[in-house]
Amino acid sequence: MAEKDKFPMTLAIRQLLKENVSFSSHLYDYEEKGGTTVSSRELGVNEHSVIKTLVMETETKEPLIVLMHGDLQVSTKQLARDLGVKTISACKPEVADRHTGYQVGGTSPFGTKKKMPVYMEKSILDLEKIYINGGKRGYLVSLSPKEVVRVLQPQLVHVGVVASGS
Repeated sequence: MAEKDKFPMTLAIRQLLKENVSFSSHLYDYEEKGGTTVSSRELGVNEHSVIKTLVMETETKEPLIVLMHGDLQVSTKQLARDLGVKTISACKPEVADRHTGYQVGGTSPFGTKKKMPVYMEKSILDLEKIYINGGKRGYLVSLSPKEVVRVLQPQLVHVGVVASGS
């Protein structure tokens, strides 16, 4: 794989290579707080196929990862119900960084420092190809969502809701 010189060697990429995942690298100009709107615009792809890696926690501070379409939000109420916990909320950025070993904005579900349960919006599997963070701000990898399932074995959930105000 000659392409390997061209992309950042993050923990996520190490895991993808180790697991023999077929993926492509996409670097773009990162914008603070730009999120999937910026990355989808920069790469010229539908925001629905750009997958956010969200680090959340239960009321007992148990961390978990939620993979969600860029153009949707997570219904934390529905997710909490599905998981049988009282509440689920986003981790503070510094807490998320500690759990994953990545900087918020560059969080990948692959190669995280701490092993956490992963929940993936079921409809992500309907896409042929997704774009997901490669472990660095301004860096996405594209791959088949089936590879995400193979490597991370996420629990499939149906908790995506249209972002309010969009």
